[in-house]
Amino acid sequence: MSERPGSELSEFTGAFVAEADELLANATTQLLAAEEAGRKDQPHPRGVREAFRAVHTIKGLAGMVGVEPIVAVAHRMEATLRRADRTATRLSQEALDLLLEGLRTIQRAVRALAEGRPIAQPPPALLEGLEALDDGAQVPAEGSPSTLAADPLLEKLGPADREQLRQGLAEGRRAVRADFFPSPERAAAGLNITSVRERVGAHAEIVKVLPLAVPVSPDAPAGLGFALILLTGEDDAALGATYQAPAGAVRSLSEPRPVTPAGGAPLWPGSDVAEDAEPLHRGVVRVEVGRLDETMERLSTVIVTRYRLAKAAADLAARGADTRELQLILRENARQLRDLRSAILRVRMIRVTELLERVPLILRNLRRTTGKKVRLETDAGAAELDKTVAERIFPAVIHLVRNAVDHAIEAPAERLRLGKPEEGLLRIRCVERSNAELELSVTDDGRGIDREQVARRAGVAVPRTDAELLQLICRPGLSTREEATTTSGRGMGMDIVRKIAMEQLGGELSLRTEPGRGTTFTMRVPLTISIVDAFSFECAHQRFVAPVATIEEIVEVSQQQIVRGPNPAAAVAAPARVGIMERRGQPVPLVRLDAIFTLPDAAEHAPKVLVVRRGGAPLGFMVDRMLGQQEVVVRPLDDALVRVPGVGGSTDLGDGQPTLVLDLPALADYFTQVQEGVARA
Repeated sequence: MSERPGSELSEFTGAFVAEADELLANATTQLLAAEEAGRKDQPHPRGVREAFRAVHTIKGLAGMVGVEPIVAVAHRMEATLRRADRTATRLSQEALDLLLEGLRTIQRAVRALAEGRPIAQPPPALLEGLEALDDGAQVPAEGSPSTLAADPLLEKLGPADREQLRQGLAEGRRAVRADFFPSPERAAAGLNITSVRERVGAHAEIVKVLPLAVPVSPDAPAGLGFALILLTGEDDAALGATYQAPAGAVRSLSEPRPVTPAGGAPLWPGSDVAEDAEPLHRGVVRVEVGRLDETMERLSTVIVTRYRLAKAAADLAARGADTRELQLILRENARQLRDLRSAILRVRMIRVTELLERVPLILRNLRRTTGKKVRLETDAGAAELDKTVAERIFPAVIHLVRNAVDHAIEAPAERLRLGKPEEGLLRIRCVERSNAELELSVTDDGRGIDREQVARRAGVAVPRTDAELLQLICRPGLSTREEATTTSGRGMGMDIVRKIAMEQLGGELSLRTEPGRGTTFTMRVPLTISIVDAFSFECAHQRFVAPVATIEEIVEVSQQQIVRGPNPAAAVAAPARVGIMERRGQPVPLVRLDAIFTLPDAAEHAPKVLVVRRGGAPLGFMVDRMLGQQEVVVRPLDDALVRVPGVGGSTDLGDGQPTLVLDLPALADYFTQVQEGVARA
């Protein structure tokens, strides 16, 4: 039996799916953190509480849109998490397994709802397992902290809050109370309980927010205040400065203090739920991706129209008309369009940390499947990526993670025998290399790639460099495993990674490996692929464009600077290859772009060379002349009949004629493979 929400609630489906996805990601992250703390024999009360809140919210939202299968699972999960939160107990491994499986079941139901498919009923075994969880499935935590001062305010804290304080004090942090009293003047300055929470939360861990009823006074004109119970390593003055607190508003809970300011009025009853008095996401608007795509499409049309206007102005100037004022307007319009493009792209950007949120859950499943111990470290900083690029690159990240765990990182016994730590290390690092390019690397400390074994499996000579090894392991169907497993062995993973990084995104993929020390795969991809800065150039009377980020250098050469090969027959077999030029003491192979595309009336010489990288080595494409640099709207070539390697799409430069957008690194890789095939033949 399956269910789908009523048609009268369909208008709320999109909002529910967006909210549920965020809540599920948060709950998964918190439960995994609780599991990691459990392995260290430590409680994680904050994670349990945050997971409970997320599941509780999902249950309420699902009930509003009538998705009863989600309500059934969330209700049972909520009971277990509520009991653990109220009693400050540590979740057992059995409980964590069932709770994570419950989140996956809810995720499948949410996905079915988003795609308009019927929602299956949850597995009875899962519901029975969640119902069977009792206090015996949880591990008692240690008692309450004993180093806190006697403050009646602390009596309002629950067991989980007390455990959180105890754990923070054991880690060397201080317990602090920060008071805040709303007023019209503070509100005019942007200070309310929500903004104060955000500012203080950046410098301290918030344990609880409790309301205070106080007599009306100049400091508290509303007769209302809030007390924030914090864990921090900063001093009181620094915390008070974050929200312009008056003297005495921030004080340590390890020293005897009065219960409340201004007469010590009692706490409100039911104060443990008052921290939800104001919404935490004020100023945030959820927007469907389709609307952003539509906005980008309209911007693309405006950019093309501007090119047409610039061309018309140039034609007027050629006929002797005075276009100086028009040219000033065009330059100002170009700047405004660039600013508008940047603003829209910022809206489409998501943090890479959000992209990597699902990796710990995938790694958890891999650890259980392979029996290996692997620790994950992620470092994405504040790097951001266009949502479309993020959705395309994530499968590549997953393939690299699977390969690292299944192929590279050794079993615990083998690592101990080799003198390595029993637990392997997997590190994912991401950094913005420019305002148009992102570098993402996946590193392991495993055995490294055995070049000879890979060469034997492929039946070729042993690769001499990491670049040659990368080309070899990216061959479709090549695997070092004798039998396929649930995680690898079919020889498609690295081929998929190469296609995503190089063909779909027009980026680069590189490899660095060292026997016994580990392997690093690095992808460099553009931040966005819809509107890009590009060079336009001409070759054999035909115009092309190529993204600026893919071109390392533009060099002007003469025929005397080109060194030709000693074998004339090679030039006949490969007419696109011209020779070699020297660039700062390094040889750079040269190829003719017109010959690669078999264009008619190919020029005898090419004064410009576009230098790109393929597998870390430079390659130069010879063209006739450069036309300029401009923003272009890339239209992908989705039709398989017209899609070819090295062509990333088409664009309109203002004359209504399609112009090919070249992916020069992918074209260099394809040309290299063709030349190797010719050489072997």
